[in-house]
Amino acid sequence: MTYTDLFYEIKGKFMGADVSDIQEHLAFEFDIEDEEAGGAFYVEVKDGQLYVEPYEYYDRDAMFICTPEVLMKIADGEMDPVAAFTAQKLRVEGNIDKALRLKEIIEQKKKEMKKEEKASKKETNGAKEEKETKRETKKDLKNKSAGK
Repeated sequence: MTYTDLFYEIKGKFMGADVSDIQEHLAFEFDIEDEEAGGAFYVEVKDGQLYVEPYEYYDRDAMFICTPEVLMKIADGEMDPVAAFTAQKLRVEGNIDKALRLKEIIEQKKKEMKKEEKASKKETNGAKEEKETKRETKKDLKNKSAGK
């Protein structure tokens, strides 16, 4: 995986998180330690909007340093950032209080993904029920026309 691949995959995981209730400015830089996918990018919350860009952020609140694997697990919600820090899989430099806000953003994104999943399941179930109803209606019509 290249840096570009990693960046766009992570950006896709973060974007869409509703951060409208976060009114303070947050700026996080992620430094990825890897020969192929190594590099830096930032996540910023500004005026209730989320930005993810492939640049260093010099006036950041906190910097997270980890491998691509750890970052992917954190972004997917499979690994708690605090647990990763405690296990020394994630290093954090800067304002720890603001760094902890990253967990909120990830949890918000997970909630939104679950909502989307539920809505998708409802649509799928609704479509299945509709097909079943059409099938039963066709069967009833055939039976009536056959004189049953």
